Order: sequence, then structure tokens, then C-alpha cells
Amino acid sequence: MATNSRILVLNGPNLNLLGLREPAHYGSNTLPQIVEKLHAQAAAANVDLEHLQSNREYELIEKIHSAYGNVDFIIIN
Repeated sequence: MATNSRILVLNGPNLNLLGLREPAHYGSNTLPQIVEKLHAQAAAANVDLEHLQSNREYELIEKIHSAYGNVDFIIIN
């Protein structure tokens, strides 16, 4: 049996403010809304999706290091 592809999505500093900060420029969708849509799309495509948003760069780097051998793709925003 084939395993699902595994994708890690990393959102960096200040992206937790999407939908709140300058919605006329960045849009009104919040990060939780965007991540919810990503999870739905991933499930429909039989993809395992993990997400992390952090304002601390070291947390993002530690997540990248821990993903080695555990995920197929990393998307960094």
C-alpha cells in the first residue's frame, strides 16, 4: 500500500496577523481560514499536511530540521 505524500507548510513572522493587518492590501482571510482550506485540499488529494506558524525564526528552523526524513515537501511562506 502506498503512503500519502507528506507536506509541511511553514508560515513565518507576522503571518498570524493575516486578515487583521491591512486587509485592503493583504485580504480578509485569516491564517486559520487559509490553513483550514489547505487541510481540506490536502485530504481530498490524499496528502498528509502539517502546518506551523511562528514569529520565532529558530522554531521554524528546528521544524525544518525535525522534518528531515519525515516529510516529502516543505512549503515556506
